[in-house]
Amino acid sequence: MRSQPDAPSQAVALVYDPDDGAPRVVAKGRGLLAEEIIARAQSAGVFVHESPELVSLLMQVDMDARIPPELYIAVAELLAWLYQLEQRESRA
Repeated sequence: MRSQPDAPSQAVALVYDPDDGAPRVVAKGRGLLAEEIIARAQSAGVFVHESPELVSLLMQVDMDARIPPELYIAVAELLAWLYQLEQRESRA
């Protein structure tokens, strides 16, 4: 039984610098650490996307490591969607 059914069990934070070649994992954790990662992202105005399948795969990537080529398409689609969302918000 979970006391907080909405609480995330895992979270991963990525950073993308075009000069770096691929996004890197800069934070990851489970339980309370996952909640803290999400809270800090939200307080910094960073969009939080829920994708349990992608998070599960990204949890396997070492800290400060670039994501593997197998995840490029999934993460690129997420970044493109996020870019479009930010563009819409900046026009409003």
